[in-house]
Amino acid sequence: MSDLFDTLPGADGPADPAPGPDAPLADRLRPRSLSEIIGQDHLTGPEGAIGRMVAAGKLSSMILWGPPGTGKTSMARLLGEATGMRFVAISAVFSGVADLKKAFADAEKMAGAGQRTLLFVDEIHRFNRAQQDGFLPFVERGTVVLVGATTENPSFELNAALLSRAQVLILRRLDEAALGKLIARAERLTGKGLPLTEDARAALIASADGDGRFLLNQVETLLSIHVEAPLDPAGLAALLHRRMPVYDKDREGHYNLISALHKAMRGSDPQAALYYLARMLVAGEEPLYVLRRITRFASEDIGMADPQALLQCLAAKDAYAFLGSPEGELAIVQACLYCATAPKSNAAYAAQKAAWKAAKATGSLMPPQNILNAPTRLMKDIGYGQGYAYDHDAEDGFSGANYWPEEMEPQRFYQPVERGYEARIAERLRVWEELRKQRG
Repeated sequence: MSDLFDTLPGADGPADPAPGPDAPLADRLRPRSLSEIIGQDHLTGPEGAIGRMVAAGKLSSMILWGPPGTGKTSMARLLGEATGMRFVAISAVFSGVADLKKAFADAEKMAGAGQRTLLFVDEIHRFNRAQQDGFLPFVERGTVVLVGATTENPSFELNAALLSRAQVLILRRLDEAALGKLIARAERLTGKGLPLTEDARAALIASADGDGRFLLNQVETLLSIHVEAPLDPAGLAALLHRRMPVYDKDREGHYNLISALHKAMRGSDPQAALYYLARMLVAGEEPLYVLRRITRFASEDIGMADPQALLQCLAAKDAYAFLGSPEGELAIVQACLYCATAPKSNAAYAAQKAAWKAAKATGSLMPPQNILNAPTRLMKDIGYGQGYAYDHDAEDGFSGANYWPEEMEPQRFYQPVERGYEARIAERLRVWEELRKQRG
């Protein structure tokens, strides 16, 4: 379900007693057992990793990774109860080294008395690398079973040493069915139905963007008001605010969406590409960052198949600089659509990698002397420029001369594809190759 039901006391002990009737709705709906957690059956069910651990009565350290409002804190607290472990919760936002030392010292003392400790660390990614290293000896000795919660990709935010000692369990964004169950629970608990039409109810679920905590806060507001007739989607929108999308410009969401945009353009799906472009710009991404990535795409994935793609992107840059937001964003949309619908070729990209590799491997080989300039008498005397075939003097503008170092066989880095403008280039190269063979 969600962190929606979660309180983070700084102390240890069993789960809090049942909240009173005046407590927030999210607190009153907090699950009392793992079976009550909504939307995470792949973890808490009999075949899930947590279900199996609880059945065996043995927990291993773990990192719970998922978006806000999906149940990380509730799951950790209920794990402690299900296995009879002492539960200690700290938050990396408010805790420091002193808090960690005390938690570990208390855990060692309780271990001596035969009581194991589940140490829950919320926002664990906010601890720096040195602080994360401090967990290692206590996790290795079994002094604590560490359960960390994070909304960020553990691969980027947590030490490799810590990750090697903990399972990473992924909590899913709550889907429409899970959020619907959550609303139904709230209605049963309060004995009231939401004053919404069916369409407005669906709009309410969509507005939560998978966050159960946010949804319950909205439900609580709706249950507290009196309206003469059920609200339609327009009435609901006028009353409530929509949840802002989860998007940190320097975090995984940023990289996921830019990757999705790139892949959609590469897959020639302009509709999906436009969707991911919109996702980023609506969430507040810097438009020129997105355009830089589209411009890179024009060279990497289109290249000579349609040389106009790069010009379209550079024109979009000028248009955006001239118009600004929001008017200039339409030029970025045009560049995105042009790239998504253009013929694709990565031949230039592959050629660059191959040529760079060859340049590093061959070092300082001299070009053949006949193609070197000879600005001095000495250079002419030793053969620079002698025998150079001036291509414009050839009948078809092609001499067929060799331009490679004598110690190196001619290479083929650029291999155009048979798509778009590059198909014409491929035919031209075939003609030149044949002429080169004829002219020796």
